[in-house]
Parts: sequence; C-alpha cells; structure tokens
Amino acid sequence: MTEQIMHSILLALHNIALVGCAAAPFYNRNLVLMRAQYGPKLHYELDKVVEDTLQGNVPYCIAFMVTLIITGIAMPLNHYFFAGAFRQLHVVAATALVIKLACIGGMIVIMWIIFNKLNPRLKEIFGKFNPGDTPDTALEAEFFAIRARRKALCDRCLIFAIGVLIFSAFLGFAV
Repeated sequence: MTEQIMHSILLALHNIALVGCAAAPFYNRNLVLMRAQYGPKLHYELDKVVEDTLQGNVPYCIAFMVTLIITGIAMPLNHYFFAGAFRQLHVVAATALVIKLACIGGMIVIMWIIFNKLNPRLKEIFGKFNPGDTPDTALEAEFFAIRARRKALCDRCLIFAIGVLIFSAFLGFAV
C-alpha cells in the first residue's frame, strides 16, 4: 500500500512536469507567432514584453525538467525499494522509455543552447535599444536572426515535449 501511495505521488508530480514541459513551448510559440505579425522591425515596448516573458520562463522550464527527471528516476527506485527488484518492461514499454528519454535529452540540449547562448545574446543586444530611438539596423537584424533561431529550436522542443507525452502513455504496457 505504501509503495502505491508513493508511486501515485511521484506519478502525479511527473505528470504535472510533463504538462509543464509541453505547455511552456506551446504558449511561448503562440506569443512568438503573435509578435511575428508586426514583422522584423523593433517595437520596443512589445519586444520588451516578449523578451521579458520568454526569458522569465527559464526557471519554470528548468524546474519542470528537473522534476521530470527526478520523478522519472524515483518511480523505478520506489518499486525497487519495496519489491527488491526493478519491474520488467514489456518490449513496447522499453521502446517507449528509450524514445521518451531521447526526447527529454533533445529538450535538454535545446534548452541549454537557448538559455546559455541565445538568450544572453538577445538580452545584450536588446539592452542597446532604447524606447523611441531608431535602432542600429545591423543590431536589429542580428536580434531578429537570433530570435528566428530560438523560435526554430522552440518548435523542435515542442515536438520533443509532445513525444514525451505520447511515449509516456506506452510505459504502462505489462509483461
């Protein structure tokens, strides 16, 4: 009974993290698509809101990924602790687990690139813009080029997040 309660708590936390991992890129993508309607021309106030929102989501993304990984490791360890052995996985569940882990790995790589390379450069460039001033055209072009790269990576991250959700459903196949 205690194992089932612990498993249920871990699974609930895991599912919340799964939803967060998928919701963040989905809503961020919608924000970026709405901003794209104004074209690659700086609109300081609008672009500030977009940057503050997207870069402000970083701690949440990290928290969801850490929760996903910790609970993903804790669930089989919970069973091991109570049963003295790991559960055997059906070939479908084992395949789904490998694909799910590959998707999580892809998300981590993308997050690392965005959080450690693209976002700092965007922040640096945006700091050189001022409300009401005409931006330097070279900086403006670089700013929107990096944003386009970040959008492409976020689109891939959303695909990986959907993969995590889909392949999680197949982990319940029993031997």
